[in-house]
Amino acid sequence: MAQKTTTLTSGTVPLTAEALAPLSNPYYEAWRRLQKNKASVIGLIVIAFFTFVAIFANFLAPHNALKYTPSNSYRPPMWVKSADPASADDPTKNGKAEFPLGTDTIGRDVLSRTIYGARTSMMVGLIPTIIIIIIGTTLGMISGYAGGWIDNLLMRFTDIIYAFPDLLFFIILLTALRDTWIGQLMNGLFLLFVALAIVSWTGTARLVRGQVLALKEKDFVEAARAIGAGPIHIMLRHLLPNSLAPILVAATFRVPQSILLEAILGFIGVGVRPSTDPSAFFLTSWGVMLLEGRDAIYSQVWLLIAPAICIALIMLAFTFVGDGLRDALDPMMKGQA
Repeated sequence: MAQKTTTLTSGTVPLTAEALAPLSNPYYEAWRRLQKNKASVIGLIVIAFFTFVAIFANFLAPHNALKYTPSNSYRPPMWVKSADPASADDPTKNGKAEFPLGTDTIGRDVLSRTIYGARTSMMVGLIPTIIIIIIGTTLGMISGYAGGWIDNLLMRFTDIIYAFPDLLFFIILLTALRDTWIGQLMNGLFLLFVALAIVSWTGTARLVRGQVLALKEKDFVEAARAIGAGPIHIMLRHLLPNSLAPILVAATFRVPQSILLEAILGFIGVGVRPSTDPSAFFLTSWGVMLLEGRDAIYSQVWLLIAPAICIALIMLAFTFVGDGLRDALDPMMKGQA
C-alpha cells in the first residue's frame, strides 16, 4: 500500500505517527535542545554516576566505612610513597593499594566514607527540594489565582519568612533540637529536612505566583471558567502544566543549594550526626568528612580533597543541567536548533 504523504515547504515527506508525535510535543523539542547542550549532558552523566554510587554504596565501598584500624591511621593515598628508605615502613608516609584515597585519623577508609557520603548528600539535595517545590507551588498558585486579601496575606507571610536569615535559623533550630527524639531521627537528617522545608519555599512561591498572575487572564483560562470549571480544576489542569518549565528549572538549582548547605552545617558541627551503627543507611556525609579533616588540613590534606571535589562536581552538574533546562524550555527558543 502506498504511504500517505503531505506537502511541506521543503518538499514531500512521509506522514507517519512517529514523524508527527515529536512535532506535537513541546517537551520532546526541549529534550532535543537539552541533548545538544554539551555541558548539560555532562551534568546529567555526573548526576547519574553519583545517583548510582548512592544507591549501591553498600556494594561499591571496599571497606566498612566505620571500621577502625589504628595501625593504618593517617595513611596517605596509594600513589604516595616515601623516597626515604628509613620511612619505608611508616604508614603515615606510604600509601597502600588497600586504601586508594588513604585513611583518616583512626584508620577509616576515606574512599568508603566518600561513597557513603554520596548517599546522604543526594538525599539532602532531592527530598527537601521535592518538599520545597510542593509547598512553594501550592502557596504560590493559591496566592496568584485567588488574589485580593488572600494574596496579600500569603505574600506578607512569605516576606516574613524570606526576611529571616536562613543559615542562622538552621543553626538555631538544629542546635536546639539536636538532642531531642526528632533531632536523632535518621541521624539528624529528618530535622534538616524539616528546617529546609520551613524557610526555603519562599522563592518558589514567588516564582509560581508570578506565573499564575500572567496566565490566569489568558483565553484558555477564561474558556475553562466559561464552561464551569472550578478553581481547583483550573489550577491543576491549566495553570500548573503551563508553569512547569520555570518550576523544573528552580528545582534543579535548589538541589545543589541544599547539598552545599548540608556541607556547611556538617562542617560547623550541627549537620548530620556521624553514625556508630554499621547497618545504618546514613553513615556519614561529605560535610562531616570536611569537619573531621579540618584539624589535619596542613598535614593530611587528602582527608578534605575527596569530599570537596565531590561537592564541587555535584553542584556544577546540577548547575549545568539547570542552565540547560532553562534554555531548552525557554519559549523564545522554539523553532531554533
